[in-house]
Amino acid sequence: MRMVHFNRFRGPMRTRAAMGGRSGTGWAGVRPGNASKISNAIERSPALWQQTAAGRASRDGYRVSDPANSRSGRNGEERRVGSAARQVPGRAIYAAIDLGTNNCRLLVARPSADGGFRVIDAFSRIVRLGEGLGASGRLSEAAMARTLEALNICAAKMRRRRVTCARAVATEACRRAANCDEFLQRVARETGIELEIITNNEEANLAIYGCAPLLDPGVSHALVFDIGGGSTELGWMQVPGGSGAAEGRVEPVPCGWHSIPIGVVTLTERYGGREVSAEAYRAMVAEVAAAVAPFEAEHNLGALVAAGRLQMLGTSGTVTTLCGVNQGLRRYDRARVDGCYLDFESAGRVSRRIAAMSYEERAADPCIGPERADLVIAGCAILEALCDIWPVGRLRVADRGLREGILFMLIYGGDSARTGPVWSSGSGAA
Repeated sequence: MRMVHFNRFRGPMRTRAAMGGRSGTGWAGVRPGNASKISNAIERSPALWQQTAAGRASRDGYRVSDPANSRSGRNGEERRVGSAARQVPGRAIYAAIDLGTNNCRLLVARPSADGGFRVIDAFSRIVRLGEGLGASGRLSEAAMARTLEALNICAAKMRRRRVTCARAVATEACRRAANCDEFLQRVARETGIELEIITNNEEANLAIYGCAPLLDPGVSHALVFDIGGGSTELGWMQVPGGSGAAEGRVEPVPCGWHSIPIGVVTLTERYGGREVSAEAYRAMVAEVAAAVAPFEAEHNLGALVAAGRLQMLGTSGTVTTLCGVNQGLRRYDRARVDGCYLDFESAGRVSRRIAAMSYEERAADPCIGPERADLVIAGCAILEALCDIWPVGRLRVADRGLREGILFMLIYGGDSARTGPVWSSGSGAA
C-alpha cells in the first residue's frame, strides 16, 4: 500500500535553506480569518488537552479515545490504544507527522461535534535524525535507520486507524542535510509516507496555530519560541483584544519571525552533553544571544518589555521538562504542564540545579529521562539567553504546537484543505 501525500500549503519544498539565521516580516500559509476559527475550536475541545496514563503514547500524555468519550464504546465495546477505530460513515480521520531534528511525532484525530477534534492515537519517539549533521552535513545511516523504524510505526498506526487525510512534514535536519532527497525517497519507498520539507516561517506559523489559545488577550504583543533539535524559531505578533478575545478566541497578527540554526542537538554536539562545565554553559548562552541579537535590534521588543506589553510562550521539550522538574512530578503529567506559567526565577533555579546534576542523575529524573539527559543542559542555555534578552518575568508553557497546527489547518483550513483516501494500491509499506 502507498500513502497519498496531501500538501496543504504550497507543494513540496525540498530546497534546503542557508545555514545562517533567517527572518522575515510575515508568515506564509496564513489564511485570513482562520486563526480565530482554529483558536475557538481548540478552546471548545478540552478533551484534546487532557491526559491519562492508559492513553499515553511515549511521552506525549494525550488522552486517546473515540467519540463516545467513555471507556467503553457503543454496545459496550472496549476502547484501547492501538485498537481499530470504529468508522463512522462520512467522517474523515486526520493525521499529522512532525519529523524534527530530534523527535518523530504523530497525532491521529477525528473532528468532534463541538467543532474541535479528538485525538484517537498518538506516538512520539526521540530519533536524533540530526545526530552528527553539524560536522558531516549529512544524515547518518544510523540516524536514518532509527527514523525509518519510527516512521514505520507511524504508518502502521495510520493504516490501523484508516486515516483519510494526512500531512507529514520535516524540518531543520532535512532542510540542511546534503543527502536529504535520498532520505525522502527511502522513506517513501519503505514506509509509504511522503515527507514534505517546510520552511522555517511555515514551521513557526503552524506552531502558532497550535498554541494560539494560550496567548493572553490582555497583553498586546507576544513572543512565541520553539527550541528544537537543530534550530530555534521565534515569532513576534500582536494579540488583539476585543469581543472575540472576551469569548476565548485569540487571533494573533504576525509581525515578524526569526530562525537561528541552533538547537539542543547542535549545541550538545559542539559543547558536550554528559559533562558540561560552567565555562561551556556560558559559551552556549553567549552564542545563542549573539544569534538572536539582530532580531531584537530590528524589532526593539525590549521597549515592549519595558512597557509591560510583551508576553512569552514557549513550546518545546525544554520548557515542558523544566516545568515538570520545577513541579517535582514523579511522572511527566501533560495536564499539569500544558498552559501553566513558569517564572524566570524558577526557570533559572531549575536550570542551575539540572546543570549541577551528573548525567546519571539527569537520566534518573522522571521528567528528563535517559533520552534527554545529554540534551537538556543545552536547552536550558538557549532558554536562559532568551530570558536575558527579553526579561518579561514569566513565560507560559505549551505542550502542544506544530502537530496540532497541522491538524487544525487540515480540518478547518478552508477550500485549500486536501481530502480523500490516504491509502491506495501500489508499492510501499504493506
